Amino acid sequence: MSSVLDVVLLTEVFVTLFVIMDPPGSIPIFLALTSGRTPQAVRRAAWQAPAVSLLVISVFAVFGQQILDYMHITLPALQCAGGLLLLLVALELLTGDEGGPLSGTHDQNVALVPLGTPLLAGPGAIVATMLFVKEIDSGPSFGAVVLGIVGVHASIYLAMRFSVPILRVIRPSGVLLVTRIAGLLLSAIAVQMVADAVRAFLAA
Repeated sequence: MSSVLDVVLLTEVFVTLFVIMDPPGSIPIFLALTSGRTPQAVRRAAWQAPAVSLLVISVFAVFGQQILDYMHITLPALQCAGGLLLLLVALELLTGDEGGPLSGTHDQNVALVPLGTPLLAGPGAIVATMLFVKEIDSGPSFGAVVLGIVGVHASIYLAMRFSVPILRVIRPSGVLLVTRIAGLLLSAIAVQMVADAVRAFLAA
């Protein structure tokens, strides 16, 4: 019975985080933010982004509630801050603003911010992980949660890594189109995050 329960928990963790983090949906944003960089830099970003996300989620899984309590930060505040940061990035992608947070050089590591966090390791994924950690009551359940989290990040890496050849095919005009689409998607994600945070503030 315990093995069946572990499989159920593993499936629940993987599916929930997969839907929240949306590896296929991150592809256009990844392509937009890494366009113009060398193939080596793009491949490096493909593993750095999920690695950063895994690190952030792991830290919050273990110490998340203590960190938020110590700094007197509520989850809606964290969610709103992440949404505002993503909105700044989205506006730059939409307008091509050269003075935005991602401008200047291609030396800036977008795999850390905004890809690793808050796009992948955002408030939704952090909260879901913290809730799953509370369900751990044995070794098998611990293994199920860990495997679910690692499995999702492996999926993110594969999605980003195998999207790299697309950059060589779509050419500059295609990159511009992908950038605008990514900006639109990212702005919608950001607005939704802020709206959910405001709703949570009002309900508190």
